This record gives sequence, structure tokens and C-alpha cells, in this order.
Amino acid sequence: METALDIIEQPVKETVQITGSHALLEALIAERVDTIFGYPGGAIMPIYDALYDYHEQLKHILVRHEQGGIHAAQGFARASGKVGVVFATSGPGATNLVTGLADAQIDSTPLVCITGQVFAHLLGTDAFQETDVINITTPVTKWNYQITDACEIPEVLAKAFYIARSGRPGPVLIDITKNAQLQLFEYAGYQTCDHIRSYRPKPYIRKEFIEAAAALINAAEKPFVIFGQGVILGNAEQEFKAFLEKSGIPAAWTILGLSALATDHPLNMGMLGMHGNYGPNVMTNEGDVLIAIGMRFDDRVTGRLDKYAKQAKVIHLDIDPSEIDKNVKAAVGVWGDCKETLPMLTRLIQTKVYPQWIEKFRVYQKEEEKEVISNELYPAEGQISMGEVLRVLNELTEGEAIIVSDVGQHQMVACRYAKFNQTRSNITSGGLGTMGFALPAAIGAKFGTPERTVVAVIGDGGIQMTIQELGTIMQTGIDIKILILNNQFLGMVRQWQQLFHDKRYSFVDIASPDYVMVAKGYGINGETVKERNHLKGALQRMLSHQGSYLLEVMVGKENNVFPMVPQGCSVSEIRLK
Repeated sequence: METALDIIEQPVKETVQITGSHALLEALIAERVDTIFGYPGGAIMPIYDALYDYHEQLKHILVRHEQGGIHAAQGFARASGKVGVVFATSGPGATNLVTGLADAQIDSTPLVCITGQVFAHLLGTDAFQETDVINITTPVTKWNYQITDACEIPEVLAKAFYIARSGRPGPVLIDITKNAQLQLFEYAGYQTCDHIRSYRPKPYIRKEFIEAAAALINAAEKPFVIFGQGVILGNAEQEFKAFLEKSGIPAAWTILGLSALATDHPLNMGMLGMHGNYGPNVMTNEGDVLIAIGMRFDDRVTGRLDKYAKQAKVIHLDIDPSEIDKNVKAAVGVWGDCKETLPMLTRLIQTKVYPQWIEKFRVYQKEEEKEVISNELYPAEGQISMGEVLRVLNELTEGEAIIVSDVGQHQMVACRYAKFNQTRSNITSGGLGTMGFALPAAIGAKFGTPERTVVAVIGDGGIQMTIQELGTIMQTGIDIKILILNNQFLGMVRQWQQLFHDKRYSFVDIASPDYVMVAKGYGINGETVKERNHLKGALQRMLSHQGSYLLEVMVGKENNVFPMVPQGCSVSEIRLK
């Protein structure tokens, strides 16, 4: 039993007086942060003043817009597996983060966002550049918190990083009033967080559910695996591969699951969803056991839910229990981190092969190659197609590059045709579908993985939404390859207007600046390609150039992306043309 004398004789923890701003930066260093994306302003100025003293320990990237900052932090996190960090000031600075927060929330990207706020005594007075950022961002963050007293900073930041990276990752926003940034307090050091009462990032694994899942798999005659980003977020690529190779089950991916398994793996059947491959979509409604791993049955994957895999017994592995039975009823729900649950399942399943079942996928694949893929990758005439640009890019990168795609037709083409040998190589905006994502996300991806080639594949619509981030490239000297596929349309909207709105092309004809001249203004070399016989040489020049390079490729104006599952249809009603 501890006595009063014992308490008196315990060493007193030494403290030093520092400001809240310095405590924040000490927290970042303790959390092994080395890169911050941000934009200064009045309400966060004390933090930037303190940052002046930490420039050798913390690299700050000055972006050109707060939305660019948070997308860069997303790209950094997705490529590196670390937590992305972004700074913004109050008012418009904070509200400019909202799109990125929503994007990170739905795509499970770990971020810690620090926003400055007006002095605490001014809260609620409509002071200059005051917004209620906590209530604005509550629906699009995993957790948010407002600090009005510097003493809270160490503990709150420790919680922020723990919550952002643990369990199903997500964005956290910490709003710090200016007085708390300036306030001196007794600082006793920083302790990382590994537990919060009432927060359980990983659910308990139920052995009986693992056993039930294994029994279904062992009895299956036509099993099919569909996998998503949960495999990547759980760092479970090797465990997943071991499960597939023992089970012999064919597998297909969501767009965020792409690169978790090498694209040329013999059990990789391709992409699911609205513009996915023919076989995986049709066969979803033919298998007897459907094993979903780290994916959330998004509507772009399932099509009509009342016609989705009704013949199959569904096994759903996910770290987030709320995803199980949310959209598709599971016969067996396996809660837990797939890095832990997959080895348990692999031990219990039988070693099998399914040659006849896999051959059915191959039959659909050959039909798709004949009707769609060969024409897209090897067009005999006409304008350059997006698919052939990706084909040539694959030949030159040999599947080793990180491809960061924006949103639109080019995104679907990039996801369909890009080849990947490594995980964390496909970075795109999945659930939110944010145009303007790719250019800043590519900047972040390059800072997160400086040793890798990063290619941003962007449409002529998306590039104009965040084109100012060319200034970030100019100032940092970072090496990004920018590939603009210009069809002179907002292509995906135009495709829908063509197919479902009688070609009533309402405000989708978008004009572009001279991108090469714009890039030149930022000190970035570039060129435009219009002829097929110039394409490979231009791509080679882009990839071999020392430093950033912008390549604009003029592609077919009214080319469509197929296959396609029309909205309101079943996945088995996928169209090849």
C-alpha cells in the first residue's frame, strides 16, 4: 500500500514553460511527423511563428489553396501509410478543408488537420474570420475537438493521432484558439496514446465466426472473393495473397482495392463495379459463396441491391462492424482487422483449385477483350484513345509507378488498364469522387514516397480545379509527371448525357487554356501530343525528364468508357457497348 511518505519521495516530473504552439510542434515530432502541408493566416500565425524554429525537423509545404493542402496530405498518407498533416487558418481557411475531409472520411484516409481559431473570448461573436468549424466538420471527421487552453494540447494531439491511424482510419480535426497557441504553460513532455476508454478501434474477433466462414468456403463449388482498400489499410497484402493461393479462389477488386494484389496475378480477375470488367460483374450473380474482404458494398459496386448476389451466401470480413449487414446481408460477418482474421481463416480452409469456375471468368474476359479492350488499347484509326495512352504508359513504367488519377472517364480508364506490381500504387478519390484531387494528391504522394515515380493522370476538367498547385511544384522543385487526357469535354457527364439524356449536351463542352504555356509560366517543361506516332516518344520524354513535366494528350472527344452497368440495373446487366 502506497503511503504518504512514498508519495512525497516520488521524483517530481520536471516541467518547462512553453507556448501552446511549441507544444503542438513537439507533439508532431514525437509522432514522427516530418512533412506538413499548409497555408498560414491570422488565426494560426502563432503556430507558424513557432514553426520558424523547427524548420530543420519539420518540412512545411506551402500549397496554393487549403483544398490543395488537404488533398496533398491525403496523397501523402495513401502512398506512405503514415498520417497526413495539414495546417489551415480560421474561417475560409478551415472551410476550404471540408471537401478533403469528406473525401478522407469516406475513403478511410488518416489525417490530422490543425486549424487556427479566433481568441476564445471572441467565440460566438461573429469575429473576423470566425466560423464554427467544429459543427461544420462533425459529419466529415472521425473525431474533432476545439482547444481553448494550451494545457490540453499534448493529450488532445496524442488522442488525435491515435484515433486517426487506429482501427478504420480517418480524418481528425483539432481547432486551436489563438490564445491557446500563445499561452505559456507548464509542459511535462509528450506521451503517445494507445488507449481511450469507450473507443475500441478493433472489435473482438469471434472464433466461431471464423469457423463458420471456413466451413462455407470449404463447401463452396463456385466461390468468389471481392476485396477493397481494407486489405491495404490493414497492411495485409501478404496475408491476403496467402489466403487466395491456398483457397484457389478467383478475386476481383474495388477501385480502392486496386494494387493490393498484383494485376498480373493468375487469380486476379479484374475490377468490379459500374465500369469494371465483364466477368467479375456477371459472375457476382453466379457464385455460391461471395467473400467480401475490406470493402463496403458501395452502390457503384453493387448496382441494384435487390438483384445483387441473391444466390450467394455472403461472408463479410471488415474492421468496422457497422459495415456488415449495412447494404448486403451477410450469412457470416467476421469482425476484425483482416491482417489478423485472414491468417486464422487461411489455417482452417482446404487447399483447392477451381479450374472450371475460373475458366468461366476467362470466357467473359475473352469476350470483353474482343468487344472492348482491343479497340481501346489498340485502336486502328481515329484519335488517340485514353486506353492506349495507359497501355503505352504501362510498357514504360513496367507497373512500378504510382498512378494518381482524378475523377471522370480517365479515372475509370486508368483503374481499368494501369498495371501495378506494388501495393499503395493506385491513388484516387473513390467514395466522394472529387474532381481536382489528383494534382495535389500526386504532390503529397511524391513527398511520401520520394523514391518512386509518381504520375498524375488528369482530365481537362479536373486539372482546372486545382491548377494553381503548379505553384507548389514550382516552389518545392518536386518531380511530378502530369499527364492530361484532354477530350475537350466533361467526359463522364457527357457520356451519361449521350446515353441517357438523348445527347442533350448541357454545359459539358469545356474550353482549356494552353496547358504547356501555363506550365511554362511555372517553370515546368511540357508538350502537347495529337498524333498517335508521337505518343510513345512523348511519354518517354516525360518519364525520363529530370523534374516535373506536363504532357497533354488530345484524345477522342466522344469516346465512351465501357463496359458499363447503367444506373438502376443489376451488375449482371452490364453492357459491353
